Amino acid sequence: MFYNLFSIILGLSSILLVLANEDTSNTLNILMPDAVANHVDDYVCSSFELDTNKPTYITAFNPSATSKDAHHMLLYGCTEPGSQKKIWNCGEMANTETSSSQKYETGPICASGSTIIYAWAMDANKTELPKDVAFKIGASTPIKYLVLQVHFANIDKFKAGETDRSGFVLTTSPTPSSKRAGVYSLSAGGYMQANSEELFEVACKIQQDIVMHPFAFRAHTHKLGLVNSGYRVRGTYDDQEWIEIGRRSPQLPQMFSPVKDNITIKQDDYVAAICTMYNTRSHVVRTGPTGNDEMCNFYMMYWVDGDQLLDDQVCISPGPPNYYFRRDRALNVDKIPGNAFSIPPPPNGPAPGESLQNGTHHMMMMQHQENPLPKQFHLRYNNGNNN
Repeated sequence: MFYNLFSIILGLSSILLVLANEDTSNTLNILMPDAVANHVDDYVCSSFELDTNKPTYITAFNPSATSKDAHHMLLYGCTEPGSQKKIWNCGEMANTETSSSQKYETGPICASGSTIIYAWAMDANKTELPKDVAFKIGASTPIKYLVLQVHFANIDKFKAGETDRSGFVLTTSPTPSSKRAGVYSLSAGGYMQANSEELFEVACKIQQDIVMHPFAFRAHTHKLGLVNSGYRVRGTYDDQEWIEIGRRSPQLPQMFSPVKDNITIKQDDYVAAICTMYNTRSHVVRTGPTGNDEMCNFYMMYWVDGDQLLDDQVCISPGPPNYYFRRDRALNVDKIPGNAFSIPPPPNGPAPGESLQNGTHHMMMMQHQENPLPKQFHLRYNNGNNN
């Protein structure tokens, strides 16, 4: 009888332990430690050391910031941070006379082992990862530190004597997940002529023996972006297939949006992205770090079974006028979906009459046209002799 009672108690204890483990979750505050920016377009970083004995699993990202102050925020994983200081200047403007280098020392984001974990802009909401998917950080992983970078868009509160505590509140768990999350980042450089449309394009071949499952994507440009679209490209020229990973107007809150279809990406596939832009200004606009420059970024969040992520999680092209898909013999531009350059309906495009972040209306004009692809884009992809 005593043995049976002991077995029952032991069984109940095991059940309670499993339930406790399933419900265990914590929060990790990754916030600026009262930073101060001296000028608009200052980039400021702060690092957070992780537990080296046991890994941490991130399951959700909750932003604590407003677009009134922060143009965007990036969360990096680093083996070593770019500085040992509590706060440092870490942007491309760091060496100019108008940067916050007058207050903080300058340095890179990471001294070694840099990888993007998360990105935020335009008052985007919280992101929760799917069940059994998590970012694994700390312990034996290459990510020994988290580094928060904030690009400041407004300094009114600093002139009033306030400080900044923008950042992220992470939901974490000590319980291992069966699927490990990563982020693949695509970006294009280049420039566009005054009063013209332009395509910023980037594509890379997956060389590694891996199977990735994209589950979320994020579009990022500045004020001139119309739509960003990303694709898995598989097959040889005539039999090539372009499958959409995601397509969204970057003038909406720049959150990670769910991938609608079940897609896998494996060795020898290409991942490609297009940023369609319209320069309403009377001068050339180049890609760069300030709010008056432009950017073309497409982020793809993915999971893998096991622990092996992509070794190279960044894809970069020089952009226009030096790079277009048509100049890459591995890519068949005739296979690009016809809606690649058009703004999608809600929730990834604005509803009719909805105001946009950049205050212009040309996106709305394009969205509801039957054929929103500008004429020169048709010529570019239908005339093999057109450069």
